[in-house]
Amino acid sequence: MQISDSTINRLIERIGEHYRTNISSRFIRPALLQIPFDNQSWDQIEQLTEKTVNQGLHLDELYRQIIAAAHFVAVARRDLVPGLRARVSRSDASGQDRILRDMAVSNFASNLKVFADLVNELFVKLVEEDKKDAKGHMPLYAQLPDLANVGRLLVGG
Repeated sequence: MQISDSTINRLIERIGEHYRTNISSRFIRPALLQIPFDNQSWDQIEQLTEKTVNQGLHLDELYRQIIAAAHFVAVARRDLVPGLRARVSRSDASGQDRILRDMAVSNFASNLKVFADLVNELFVKLVEEDKKDAKGHMPLYAQLPDLANVGRLLVGG
């Protein structure tokens, strides 16, 4: 199933913009690359956050990307947030860069929560579309067992 809903497209754009600006910024990225996360999942996150509206959005691909993003959020909360300041502070920065780096580090946990909330919102909207499109058949989300934990991983419970 191909997604063409403008609300979903705008939401995906917001997710990408937020990720690039606040999660994978030049100050945080080196620490992100140190967390235990497989390359295939990084690729899925990159596909989600680098999407442009004119690309075709396929539901199964979006679900896989959401699964990867949910796992990323859980791993980042567990392995990155507690020691982020120590990991990032090692770099030599001066003046304005130091201030921007400290702001990025201080706001990372809340920015990660915003990212998780946006991905969760996307997931909910996709499930709604999936249910509408199923028309008497089993919706795709119900056929993908990895989606069962997405909400829990994103909310942190």
